[in-house]
Amino acid sequence: GLPQCFIETVGGKIFTFGSFRLGVHSKGADIDALCVAPEHVERKDFFSSFYEKLTQQEEAKDVQALEDAFVPLIKMVFDGIQIDLLFARVVLKRVSEKLNLMNDQLIKNVDQRCLRSLNGYRATEEILNLVPCADSFRLALKAIKLWAKRRNIYSNALGFLGGVSWAILLARVCQLYPNATASILVCKFFKFYSMWTWPYPVLLKQALDLDFGFPVWDPRIHVSDRFHLMPVITPAYPSQNSAYNVTASTRAVMVEEINRGHAIAQEIQQDKADWSKLFETPNFFKKYKHYIVLMASAPTEQGGAEWFRLVESKIRHLVGNLENRPDISLAHIHPQSFPGPKAGFDKDTRSTLWFIGVVFEKAEGSQVLNIDMTLQFEGFADY
Repeated sequence: GLPQCFIETVGGKIFTFGSFRLGVHSKGADIDALCVAPEHVERKDFFSSFYEKLTQQEEAKDVQALEDAFVPLIKMVFDGIQIDLLFARVVLKRVSEKLNLMNDQLIKNVDQRCLRSLNGYRATEEILNLVPCADSFRLALKAIKLWAKRRNIYSNALGFLGGVSWAILLARVCQLYPNATASILVCKFFKFYSMWTWPYPVLLKQALDLDFGFPVWDPRIHVSDRFHLMPVITPAYPSQNSAYNVTASTRAVMVEEINRGHAIAQEIQQDKADWSKLFETPNFFKKYKHYIVLMASAPTEQGGAEWFRLVESKIRHLVGNLENRPDISLAHIHPQSFPGPKAGFDKDTRSTLWFIGVVFEKAEGSQVLNIDMTLQFEGFADY
C-alpha cells in the first residue's frame, strides 16, 4: 500500500560480520551477513517473498530458510560461496548507505530476534575498535583459529568456543601488549590463559546497561549467569556471554589444550621446537578407552541437513547430563561429525555419526564397571 516513489527510496543494506569482517576467513569458509531493512519490512517478508526471489536466482543453490533457529537465518550457496544471511529491521522509514549500526539508539525499540541478529555485527565492529593494532591481531587470530580447529576445540554449538569467543580472548591480550608482533601475541595468549582463573570473566571493556530493557550479562543480578563456566563477554551493548554453551568437560579439554600450547610456545621461544608442533592434529580415537557413538539418519539430503543440525544442537545437553553422573569424570565430544554407514539403509537415506570420548570413575575398591545410561539417552531423545 506504499506509493512507488517511496518504495524506490526506502533502501536496505547488507553488512558482513564474523570472520569475514575481521579479515581472518579461510578458503571455503562461509560468510556471515546481515540484511537490514526499514520498519515497514517484516520478518515474514524476509522468509517468504525474499526467500522465493532467492530461490529463483540462478546463482543461488541449496537455499534453506531456518526461521525457527535461535538466530533465524537463510543459508545458501551463492555463486559458489556459502552464505548465512540474517535479518533485522530497524525503526527507520529509510535505510541509507551511511547507516551506522553502532549507534545504540538504533536498537532501542527492536525485538529480541532482531537484536540477536544485530549483536553479531555490533560485537565484531566493537572488537575491531578495541584492538590497538588490527594487522597484528588479524595475523595472530588466524593462528589461534587454526590451532583451535586442528586441536578439535572449535565449535560453539558443541560446547567449545566459536570464532567470536576466540577473537575476544585474543583481543584482550592485544590490549595488554599493544606493540607486540603477531608471533609474540600468540605466545602471550597461551601464557595469559594458562594462568587464568575460570570462571572469572574476560571483558574488553566494562559492560554497561543502557536501560533499554535488554538483559546484560551480570551474575550479580541474573542468577543463571552465575553458573556460566567460561564467561567470554561480548563488548557491544547488550553484553552477553559468547561462551554460554561451555560444559565442565569442554572447559577441561580447552584448558588442557591451552596449557599444552603454552608449553610448546615456550619451547618455540627457546628454539627447541618448530611452530608446526603447535598445530599438530591429535588422534582423538586413541585418547580414550571408551566412546559413545551417536547416529542420526534421514531419508532426503536437504531434509537430512536440517535434521542433522537439530541433533547436533542438542548434543551438548547430552554431554551435560553425562557429566552429572558421579561415575563419569569427562565426556569429550569430537566437534566434527562423520559420514555414517550405508549398509542397512535405503539408497536415499543418509546418516551422520558423532563420537564422545568418556572417562569413567570406578567406585572405590571396585574392579568392575556396571554402567546404565538409559536415563541420559532417553532424556536426550526427548529434547
